[in-house]
Amino acid sequence: MANPVERLIATYLDHLHVERGLSGHTVAGYRRDLGRYAEHLAAQGITDADAVTPAHITAYAVVLGETLAPASVARATVAVRSLHRFAVTEGLTSHDPAATIKPARQPQRLPKALPLDQVQALLAAPDTSQPEGLRDVALLELLYGTGARVSEIIGLDVDDVARLVGRDADPAMGLRLLGKGDRERIVPLGSYARAAIDAWLVRGRPGFATRSRGGSPPALFLNARGGRLSRQSAWAVLRAYAEKAGITADISPHTLRHSYATHLLDGGADVRVVQELLGHSSVTTTQIYTMVTVDHLRETYLTAHPRAY
Repeated sequence: MANPVERLIATYLDHLHVERGLSGHTVAGYRRDLGRYAEHLAAQGITDADAVTPAHITAYAVVLGETLAPASVARATVAVRSLHRFAVTEGLTSHDPAATIKPARQPQRLPKALPLDQVQALLAAPDTSQPEGLRDVALLELLYGTGARVSEIIGLDVDDVARLVGRDADPAMGLRLLGKGDRERIVPLGSYARAAIDAWLVRGRPGFATRSRGGSPPALFLNARGGRLSRQSAWAVLRAYAEKAGITADISPHTLRHSYATHLLDGGADVRVVQELLGHSSVTTTQIYTMVTVDHLRETYLTAHPRAY
């Protein structure tokens, strides 16, 4: 039987999913961090949130620091703070023991972007004479061509793109994406992505769809069994083609999102336009990419200008 702390955590997770509309992936992260927290408290004999003190939370962070990276410890501390703030706001506890706890400040890490020639090599890597290659090039073109999160791309259905491709498509129409917190945005869809999607829908996807056991599947991107392509499979696709393209950097689907933003800013795009395209709620989040482009400009200057040194 769950103890009071575990029941509080379950209530909070329901709140995150149902009322705040956070994605399943985000809620799973909270569940993992708060599950560790409940185990830590139980080991100290604490099963009621009203018995938690700031010292318990500080000790939890110290224990985590023995095995986790500083960024992971900070994330877990934020989850604990949010839990206790929720409990007080909802009248489920009498005090907030985390009110004075501050997560350790993390050094700002610049996002990693691929040079344009490596992106081009990556996009050229799939064998488009094969149905799987048609799927994969459409996936990669969408990730880089829209700057979308991988969860947004694999969540697309055929109906979401049907009016954007083919002979009757309107080039001015954008792709509607559903981002964090169920926030919608519309992003432009370039000719390369449109052509890749069209080829996948016409020559690749029908064969995959016949393998589905549940009738006609709605998902745009299908796996070998005719089901919706998963995040893990999308990662595997990207990494396989990165290796084929000779890219030695450790990349993920988010690398293409970083590359999209960086290349837009390098090309002169306004940071607030990039903010809208990425679906960031604050321009502060987007401005980290301007630091990347400034570094690039500085490197170019030092390399090319005769009086740089």
